[in-house]
Amino acid sequence: MAKGLSIFLVVMMYAASSVGEDTGGVGALHWAIAFATPFRMPEFFLISGLFLSQVIDRPWRAYADRRIVHYLYFYVLWALIHITFKVGLLATDPVGALEQIVWAVIQPYGVLWFIYMLAVVGTVTKLLHSLRAPVWAVFGVAAILQMAPIHTGSYLIDQFAEYLVFFYAGYIMAPVLFRLADWAGDNVALAGVGLLIWAILNAALVFSPGFAMHPIHPVMGYAGWPGIHLVLALAGTAALCVIAALLTRLTFMNWLRWLGSKSLIIYVAFVLPMGVSRTLLIRLGVDDPTVLSLAIMAISIMSPLVLYWIVLRTGFGHFLFERPAWAHLPGTAKSPARAVATPAE
Repeated sequence: MAKGLSIFLVVMMYAASSVGEDTGGVGALHWAIAFATPFRMPEFFLISGLFLSQVIDRPWRAYADRRIVHYLYFYVLWALIHITFKVGLLATDPVGALEQIVWAVIQPYGVLWFIYMLAVVGTVTKLLHSLRAPVWAVFGVAAILQMAPIHTGSYLIDQFAEYLVFFYAGYIMAPVLFRLADWAGDNVALAGVGLLIWAILNAALVFSPGFAMHPIHPVMGYAGWPGIHLVLALAGTAALCVIAALLTRLTFMNWLRWLGSKSLIIYVAFVLPMGVSRTLLIRLGVDDPTVLSLAIMAISIMSPLVLYWIVLRTGFGHFLFERPAWAHLPGTAKSPARAVATPAE
């Protein structure tokens, strides 16, 4: 459920910002994304670390296959697809495409940077675990990195400093978050009150003095201050887990659970249909930012799922969403059913 909410927030952000970039307008989704800015990407990293304790004690080869090679396979594959299509074909610049492919090795490419960084933070966390580094000392250092104004010009270094703490927090705080989710399920009214208080505080800090709404990226008020941003990110992720726990009680919301299980499939493939649909809709005269953002968000979420359905029906293209046997480390290959690009991997 939480992963389903996460993929909605991510696609919503890209839909709103791309519409803002093309039209200069601001719609309802811009304000929703502004509210979620403190926790939107941090919760994606934190949720990715929630089940790390189940695999971190495995031998390096088994761990690397599941938590490093898995992500790198889909990063490399879809970076090649994105760059070839957008730069090589649409921009008819094969030389530029080749240059971007080379740079993508050390500079995380486009929206796929998240998958690249999951492999990086997963490697670092396993290494620190192997060295028996004190977990709260690691968390403290990671928190300092997040709060520090690190702007090296290297996207890899800057994003590592920004998001390691959240992935690591998911790893070490998982028991607390699972207990919180269980408590919320047994105390719905109190959980609802807590969520209301959190939403008010989060909104007050985001839309406080210093806030500015821009068509591409909103600027937070006090919520953007070092320390406050970190706390709001952790609180927002906890709130998202509580919301997800409450939604599990509603059987008619099971579609969101299913969507969450396909979140990585959506993540790797939503950008191309987003760009095509946005261009077509604008040419057709759809220029209201809210309507345009909602339309391309829906198309961007559904298109990868349709592609996945076509792959399953035709039996062609499984490599797009499943790792073939050669993409596993020796001795770790799984059956095709287990190789699907699930975020739990």
